[in-house]
Amino acid sequence: MAIAKEAAVAEWGALFGTVREQVARKKFAAVPLATAATCLILLFSIVQHLPGGEHFVTRIGVVKAALPLDVSLLRTPLSLYVPALDLPVWGALAQVFVVFGIAEIVLGRRLTLVVAYTCTLAGTLFARVGVAIGPDHAFGFPKWVAHVRDTGPSAAVVALAICIAFRCRAWFTAGLVVATMVGEAVVLPNLAGMEHVVAVMAAMLIAVSVEVFGDFWPRVLAGVGAAAVVATATASLEAAAADVRRRTPAGAAVP
Repeated sequence: MAIAKEAAVAEWGALFGTVREQVARKKFAAVPLATAATCLILLFSIVQHLPGGEHFVTRIGVVKAALPLDVSLLRTPLSLYVPALDLPVWGALAQVFVVFGIAEIVLGRRLTLVVAYTCTLAGTLFARVGVAIGPDHAFGFPKWVAHVRDTGPSAAVVALAICIAFRCRAWFTAGLVVATMVGEAVVLPNLAGMEHVVAVMAAMLIAVSVEVFGDFWPRVLAGVGAAAVVATATASLEAAAADVRRRTPAGAAVP
């Protein structure tokens, strides 16, 4: 028991402490993104069960591989918040609030959104590729999959869990998530399972990129900004000097 406790503290101790401190200090203000995402899922769940609501939600937030690419891309941001019709909505609500909340605190809001949307989009595009190559390929799908409703936050949740684990060095958790998603895809070879694997791969690429180049681009942008300021100031001084020379009579001393 003591060994298990030590392992749990080593794996999640720092994460738990950081999250507890932020939540205790700011309450719901610590996770506005997670709160908004959870409310959106609840709203879409209610609306799509109202008369005419399913048609409305389908028109603005449901993605299928059979749709034109531009329509899918436009609907993808909202598709993340449209829960499946045949699954209990409380599961999606709990997943999003907990995982998005932790990610918002650990990764920051901007990176949380980047991971969630990038990995959801990766799964959406993979579905189109899988239908295009057909069931004769290992990663292909039959044509009828193109008409399957492809919505929900599960790919984003899985991806964020991977990035959180990388950031907190919770390697056992990361390995467990990867093994679970791969096992799901093997045991239940369907669209959702394969999209989860794609989301895991995309999340790992993002997590590694952030670890390697995390402070590189901010430094580059800061340098570009500083250079722009210097160039602007220099141009202003040169313009002022030229104006002074133009106004000064010939032969007069320039101050």
